[in-house]
This record gives sequence, structure tokens and C-alpha cells, in this order.
Amino acid sequence: MADEKKGLESALRRKLLMGLAGMPALAMMPRMAFAAAPPTSAVNTTGLAVTDSEVTVGILHSATGTMAISETGSIQAEKLAIVQINEMGGVLGRKIKVIQEDGASDWPTFAEKAKKLLVNDHCAAVMGCWTSASRKAALPVFEQYNGLLYYPTFYEGLEQSKNVIYTGQEATQQILASLDWVAKEKGAKSFFMIGSDYIWPRTSNKIARKHIENVLKGTVAGEEYFPLGHTQFNSVINKIKLKKPDVIFADVVGGSNVAFYKQLKAAGIDLSKQTLLTISVTEDEIDGIGGDNIAGAYSCMKYFQSLKNPNNEKFVAAFKKMWGDKTVIGDVTQAAYLGPFLWKMAVEKAGSFDVDKVVAASPGIEFKEAPEGYVKIHENHHLWSKTRVAKALPTGQFEVVYESPELIEPNPFPKGYQ
Repeated sequence: MADEKKGLESALRRKLLMGLAGMPALAMMPRMAFAAAPPTSAVNTTGLAVTDSEVTVGILHSATGTMAISETGSIQAEKLAIVQINEMGGVLGRKIKVIQEDGASDWPTFAEKAKKLLVNDHCAAVMGCWTSASRKAALPVFEQYNGLLYYPTFYEGLEQSKNVIYTGQEATQQILASLDWVAKEKGAKSFFMIGSDYIWPRTSNKIARKHIENVLKGTVAGEEYFPLGHTQFNSVINKIKLKKPDVIFADVVGGSNVAFYKQLKAAGIDLSKQTLLTISVTEDEIDGIGGDNIAGAYSCMKYFQSLKNPNNEKFVAAFKKMWGDKTVIGDVTQAAYLGPFLWKMAVEKAGSFDVDKVVAASPGIEFKEAPEGYVKIHENHHLWSKTRVAKALPTGQFEVVYESPELIEPNPFPKGYQ
């Protein structure tokens, strides 16, 4: 257990030190000449924190606690995007100012900090949350005070709010696509599900079970959940060894991943022989897990750092320049990077920072420079995007083995899965 905690802490320490190392470079960036801005009275009629020269946005993620291993990358990506937007001249001629709050891996804290950002700080938009529990806790606040949240994480779907733009995948784009792939490519019929004990894994596995049993005509050999931050998985690993499923379907999140994958390896489970499909491990988590402990596992995401396209090559280079050459970039980190750009484009299309006008302008917004490739905002506030499956390598990176031929239309309320 001490080794697993050390792995988590050392990964976070590296991220922190790299972030601090990157800050002097930011301080030395030249001041940009901002274009003549339209009058504030014309672009801000609802009392947001907008002046003639600045607009304030919030960043709300867990910088501390068990979820920091996953959420640190989102903070870094959003800050990078905002620096780049400011270098381009800002939004409607205004420089973006950031107020950052720490959700501290505690759901009531997310709600409290969301209220502060909206009511006290009057943020024009907030980039934030990670777990579905944190989003669910903050959502009533955004709806009550008519705030705008850009939410970056893949999630279970079954939600659509006027006040949220979902830049990650919903269930049909990740869960169902990954199950179809593993059934076809591996001939999988039996699945053992293991997840963290909160809304996203439980709802995701409910959707997955219906697909396995009703569509794939397979079976679920076991389904187990553990509290966030849990580090003792030997008992469930013994059950997995006894059941011998075709696939271990894992949606363990945060720091618990370090313990789970190290203990799987210690128990003699060879992931080059035992198929494991995760919908929760990205390069960010492997930074703490260690590549050797998860090599051979498959992950279903829309983005991997190893993607070969010009947009991604520029993004990876800029990210590493700002945050350190040894930093890694996972799926949610990339989705977080999209948020400030999608907001900027919607504001400029609307010609206003007013939330209702930005929301109305958002459907149809296209981001052709996205690192994952072209994305587009759907009328349901989710993104059209591709699905990819990749194999974890000992290096900590992934090798993409499948990519959907076309963009997958988001469908947060799929029939038969609710």
C-alpha cells in the first residue's frame, strides 16, 4: 500500500514541479496588443465580470485529494488554451482572466466553489468538474444562477442541461462502442465489472450490462464497487481469477488505479493474456500506475497522446513546453483544452458574453484545430467525435488499434438503456 501511495504522490509531485517550472516562461510572454473591443455595455447585459479589457472565467477542478491524479491535467490544459487565446487577442478584444478554485475531491465543495465563482466572482464561464458526482453536485448551482459549465470528462450520459457543454464522450460514444469492439475482436462473451462506488461507474456499468446481455447476448460474471481512494483489491482479484471472465471491464477512477493495477500484476494476472478493457485509464493515470503494471490493457477513449495528426503534434509540443517535457496528456486533458476555445467561438458568434446568447450560439460550432481531430457541438450540447481503442504500452503511452470510421453522433438518452 505504501508503494501505491508513493506512486500516486510522486506522479503528482512531478506534475506540480513541472507546472512551477513552466510559470517563468509564462511571465516572460510579451503583452499582446488587443484589438479594439466592442463596448462592454453591448456585450455584457447580465452583470458578468467583463470590463473594457478583461473577461473573467473560472477553473474548478480537484487540485488536491484522490482525484488530483486525474484532474491536474485538465487544469493544465485549460490554462494552456487560455494563454493561447490571449496570445491570439483574447475574446471580443478582451484578455481572459482566470480565477481557480479547488474542488478538493469533495462533491459538496464543488457546489460551494461553483456558487462562489458565479455569485461572488461573476465568471462568464467555468471550465470544471471531473467526476459525475462533482458535476451532479454543481449542476443545480449552474442552473439556479444561469452559469455556463464546460465539462470535460467522458461520462454515463442520461443528462442534458442548457447550462452545460459536454466536451467528453457520453455512453454511446465510449461504453457501447468499446463493448462492440471487444466482442468482435476478442470473441468476448463473459465480463467481470469493477468500478469505483459513485454515480458514473454504477450508471456506466448498468448501461454496459444491458448491452452485454441484450445486444451481445453475453453474461456478467461479477460486478464489484469500491470507495474512492480504496487501495485493497486482493479479494476481488481472487474472485476474478476464480471466475475467469473473457474480459475485465474496469471503471476504477483516480488514485485507486495505482493500487488496482499493481495488485493485478502481483497476483499473476498477465494483461497480454487476460483481456482488460478500461474506460477510465488515460496517460494521466498511467503516470502514477507505471506503464509496466498496465501494459497490454485496452482503453477506449476519443483521444490518445500518440495520435498522428498535425493538430495533435502542435498541441503536444505546446503542452510540454508549458508544463514540462515529461508531462503526459490523457483523454480528459485534451477534452478540457477544447472548452475555452469552444466558449471563445460561441461568444464571438453571439457577439456577447451573456450566457443565454452564448448557449444559443453554441450548436453547430466547429473546432477544426482540435487535437483529437474535427469536433462539432450538437444541439444536445455534446460533441460529435470519433471513438478509439488503444493498447497500453510499457512506456506509458498507447498504441491505437481501432478508430471509428466516422464521427459518432452523441446520443445521451439512448433507447433501451435508461
